Amino acid sequence: MVRKTVRADRVGETRGLILAAAERLFAEHGVLAVSNRQVSEAAGQGNNTAVGYHFGTKADLVRAIARKHGEQMEQLRLRMLDEIGDSSDVRDWVGCLVYSVTEHLAAQGSPTWFARFAAQVMTDPALRDIMIDEALTSPVMQQIVDGLNRCLPELPLQVRIERGDMTRQLIVHMMAERERALAEGTATTRPRWHDTATSLIDAIVGMWLAPVTPTGG
Repeated sequence: MVRKTVRADRVGETRGLILAAAERLFAEHGVLAVSNRQVSEAAGQGNNTAVGYHFGTKADLVRAIARKHGEQMEQLRLRMLDEIGDSSDVRDWVGCLVYSVTEHLAAQGSPTWFARFAAQVMTDPALRDIMIDEALTSPVMQQIVDGLNRCLPELPLQVRIERGDMTRQLIVHMMAERERALAEGTATTRPRWHDTATSLIDAIVGMWLAPVTPTGG
C-alpha cells in the first residue's frame, strides 16, 4: 500500500511538472511549434516519451491544461453566482465571466502563462474547440450565459451569438496582453488584475447594451 501511494505521488508530481512546462512553452511559442520532446526536457524528464505516456496526444495535453485551470475558475464562478443570486443586471453576469479569470490569474503570482496559452490555443483551428468545449460545457458557465440572456430578452439570437463571440475574444486577448506585459516587465494601463477586470467589464457591458442596427436584405 505504501509503495502504491509513493508511486501515485511520483506520477502526480511528474504530471504536474509536464503540465507546467507545456503551459509555459505553448504560451511563449505556440502549440504547434513545441514538440513533446521539448516539453519533456523542460519538465526535467529524461524519457522523451513522458508526455505521451502520461497524457497521450498533444490535444490531450492541451485539454488537461485547460481543465486544470477551468476547475479552479469554476469554484470562483460558483462563489460569484451565490453572491449575485437572480440578478437582472447585465454587469453582474459579465462580472462572473471576467472576475473569475482575473482573480484566478492574480492568485497565481507572476509570471503566469495561462492567459497566453489560452490565446495561442484559441487561434489554432485544430485546438480551439477544446478550449470552448471545456468552458461552455460547464454547468456553472451555462448558468451564467442563461442569466445574461435573461437580462436581454429583446436581443435577437444572431446578435447574442455575435456578441458572445466578441466577449470571448476580448477576455482572452486582453488578458493575454496584460499577462505578457507583466512577464516582460513593461508598463500596464491598470495596476492590478482587478482594475483591468473592471475596465474590461465596462467595455463588455457597453457592447451587450449597444443598439442593434438593422441590416439590409
